[in-house]
Amino acid sequence: MSLSDIEIANAAKIKPIKEIAAKLHIPDDDLEHYGKYKAKISLDYFQSLDNAPTGKLILVTAINPTPAGEGKTTATVGLGDALNRIGKRAVICLREPSLGPCFGVKGGAAGGGYAQVIPMEDINLHFTGDFHAIGAAHNLLAAMLDNHLTHGNVLNIDVNRITWRRVVDMNDRALRDIVLGLGGSANGTPRESGYDITVASEVMAIFCLSESLKELRDRLGKIVVAYTRDKKPVTAADLKAHGAMAVLLKDALKPNLVQTLEGTPAFVHGGPFANIAHGCNSVLATKLGMRLADYTVTEAGFGADLGAEKFLDIKCRIARIQPSVVVIVATVRALKMHGGVLKADLAKPNLAAVEKGLENLEKHLENIRMYNLPTVVAINHFTSDSDEEVALIENHCQTLGVRAIKADHWARGGAGAEDLAHAVVALAEQPRSNNFQFLYTDEMSLWNKVRAVTQNIYGADNIMADVKIRQKFKDFEAAGYAHLPVCMAKTQYSLSTDPALLGRPKHFDVPIRDVKLSAGAGFIVVLTGNIMTMPGLPKVPSAEVIDINDDGQIVGLF
Repeated sequence: MSLSDIEIANAAKIKPIKEIAAKLHIPDDDLEHYGKYKAKISLDYFQSLDNAPTGKLILVTAINPTPAGEGKTTATVGLGDALNRIGKRAVICLREPSLGPCFGVKGGAAGGGYAQVIPMEDINLHFTGDFHAIGAAHNLLAAMLDNHLTHGNVLNIDVNRITWRRVVDMNDRALRDIVLGLGGSANGTPRESGYDITVASEVMAIFCLSESLKELRDRLGKIVVAYTRDKKPVTAADLKAHGAMAVLLKDALKPNLVQTLEGTPAFVHGGPFANIAHGCNSVLATKLGMRLADYTVTEAGFGADLGAEKFLDIKCRIARIQPSVVVIVATVRALKMHGGVLKADLAKPNLAAVEKGLENLEKHLENIRMYNLPTVVAINHFTSDSDEEVALIENHCQTLGVRAIKADHWARGGAGAEDLAHAVVALAEQPRSNNFQFLYTDEMSLWNKVRAVTQNIYGADNIMADVKIRQKFKDFEAAGYAHLPVCMAKTQYSLSTDPALLGRPKHFDVPIRDVKLSAGAGFIVVLTGNIMTMPGLPKVPSAEVIDINDDGQIVGLF
């Protein structure tokens, strides 16, 4: 019987974190220990590396996810381990897992099999407390806003134009819409509001895009929380909240260092979702990795239509970085689902379904080419895959001018991804002109930026919005925000906004439900279709099987 992820993690010989830091020549004085196996890196040390040469950045993304699983995080870990095995100095950069999906559907988000980051339980559950600090900072601003209303409302805030909601790091649909201030005047001003999940918070986005405490504080001050009765924006700085928010985040901002099962250094820091936020780990962690290693392998959330697009058009634009190679992860199983096969039938060979599902992979390859970036496909191997199905993917990609390489890092760790690592190195070290380009320019209108993403990346015919939403776009531009990039909130399961449309949908429009300003983060959030910023738990949540035994060992965390 095969071991579960948590059983594999528990059996690992984990090294003291100071040994992992020593691999990167990080001084002991710049480590802040959280027990034996986790540490934060001081911001002073990060700043001391300002003039250090930077290594190559490898972005791992995927096709549109299915219930069959793609293993993007597992591939990121496996590739990092494999690069070290072939003699390259490599680190990996991942997002921190949210408690919401850990107790909801996924049951853990630290890789899987023999390609994991450890200590797996700590990383999935609380870790170093970063998410709690982000939630506390966000909710402090909400409390100070309501407190301002109670004590005279000097800023003349219109209670019907308050945009700042509260957050909690849990899937809880009952909190999506609430009424505040009930019970009389002593309990505040009654008004409608709601909760989002912490990973959708603008504070999370600011946290992940800031490179210093000063930048963090400045960005927090720019958060627009409401509008006055004459429609002027009210910011966190107007409420004098941003300083205290920065205080709550000062330790969390330091990148977290852990390790893989094979001892590869891993920076796990920040965690915005890609379907409702920008889906990338912190700029601090990414740049720290690039300054300390020859190769930094990082991932962007969900499929390339969400995570990779936002990584390239938002994170790379703001952080002034770019990847040398993009790896697109696909599985035979997921391609068969995109080709119309039910999950119960995925173990049966089906070449016709794989061929049909390849349309989804082909579209993602086309999308990455729009940025002029070299690409390789990683076929994340499952035991049910037939040789003929794998060969079909390899041959199809070859006709597209892209290598597709089978990798079984889940079963064999870094050894199972060495062929992939050699292919990545060959592409990364190939001389080429620096012709990386964004999908849209800063000068384009916000409406046209959204249209550029939906038409080019999703394959939509057009975008739709009612008069009120169109006016919001115009109002943001008139207020001086026309230059900002757009952060699309969309279902991860389809290139369209309909999660049931798998494969490569055609002849569809993208309905825009709302548009929101994230002035501190520096982008405009565009909500499409029925996407929710507060997920709900499934009928049978993972929390039902997660438990702790009499010896204090956690079980059921996949």
